[in-house]
Amino acid sequence: MNVTKEFDTIAAISTPPGEGAISIVRLSGDDAVKIANSVFVSSHNLEEVASHTINYGHIKDPKREQVLDEVMVSVMRAPRTFTREDIVEINCHGGMVVTNQVLQLLLREGARIAEPGEFTKRAFLNGRMDLSQAEAVMDLIRAKTDKAMHVALNQLDGNLSTLIRSLRQEILETLAQVEVNIDYPEYDDVEEMTSQLLKEKAFEVKERVSYLLRTAQQGKILREGLATAIIGQPNVGKSSLLNYLLKEDKAIVTEIAGTTRDVIEEFVNVRGVPLKLIDTAGIRETDDIVEKIGVERSRKALQEADFILLLLDQSKPLSQADIDLIKATDGLTRLIILNKMDLDSQLDREALFEHVAADDVLEISVLGSQGVDELEDKIADLFFDGNVQEKDATYVSNIRHIGLLEQVELALDEVVNGIEMEMPVDLVQIDMTRAWDMLGEIVGDSVQDELITQLFSQFCLGK
Repeated sequence: MNVTKEFDTIAAISTPPGEGAISIVRLSGDDAVKIANSVFVSSHNLEEVASHTINYGHIKDPKREQVLDEVMVSVMRAPRTFTREDIVEINCHGGMVVTNQVLQLLLREGARIAEPGEFTKRAFLNGRMDLSQAEAVMDLIRAKTDKAMHVALNQLDGNLSTLIRSLRQEILETLAQVEVNIDYPEYDDVEEMTSQLLKEKAFEVKERVSYLLRTAQQGKILREGLATAIIGQPNVGKSSLLNYLLKEDKAIVTEIAGTTRDVIEEFVNVRGVPLKLIDTAGIRETDDIVEKIGVERSRKALQEADFILLLLDQSKPLSQADIDLIKATDGLTRLIILNKMDLDSQLDREALFEHVAADDVLEISVLGSQGVDELEDKIADLFFDGNVQEKDATYVSNIRHIGLLEQVELALDEVVNGIEMEMPVDLVQIDMTRAWDMLGEIVGDSVQDELITQLFSQFCLGK
């Protein structure tokens, strides 16, 4: 897909809403420079300046003879742009009022408001990038850790695309050879030779696809974060642990049980593992209506979490409520944390180990800053064996990609099964071709328009 299509000219604010030093209004399309020039007052004519230059001037409403802002305007001519169309970026003073006025003026002069993700969509449709690279743009924007950023950058650079296209080319060459063998048989055993060729290629491609899928858990965690619920009885130190990991006082901490009334969610980087920490209200029976709502939300968070940090107060005896929480998290990925190790221990370890494995238990003191580093190491070990290969170009992190690769595996299994059942080669070819098609969906070589629209609708407005 490398033929530039003709589109109208779009405009949008490309910086986050709110006050700041600079706001950027972006235009893309054949008339981008013309529209910008119609409202630009300067000694420079934007339609005559060199490409990839920035020009000083003012934005002025030609009908009202009113100057809106003092600006710097960047002019970038196709095809050396993000969308492979003419692009103009107007750098305004930061502030919603002036930025919106500049945008509205451009719309009155002939541009239309961009749809969410439309700049990146045009980059894809104009052959600037494939679909997996376009999806990596949003992954890069949403990256919560440096390792997640590196994974997105590798995908944006086309590392995943290169691997997928290489697999597709190998399958295509095999299918072409099969056609030649069928149409121009030189040997009596051509059927057997052709089946063996398909079988070997199916095994080879499946092995590489399976490797990609083995990276999927790490990639998905890096991309989306690990929903981590901090649970326990009231006043065991849940909010203190949240604040410690965040390195800020986000949650209110008091000695009064039931202070946390709602679920608090924050992202934190733990040894490169992005955790979406969920500080829950203490789970206990209560007559307080508001606290009761918080407890119910805590139970829901527990059910939806990928990872559980269950805090127990080791300065108190093990209670039936503690045991109930341990049982409620049986079978889930969890760590049992004995907090307040700086205080005298009252908790019976032997009774605890009747319900949990010793390797799942860690002692810390949040207030005393003891054992928390070991907790972070334990989390990294638990999910990434203590190490994340962020420069690994074969990470797969996108749910859509994972689903397609799983279908490719199934199709290749059908190829092997069909050959072992001595099915006709032309029927086996169908499954091999299906694998080729689904790999194409990852990079956008074979994909429906509805899917493209749905994917780019998830982007922010100015990207």
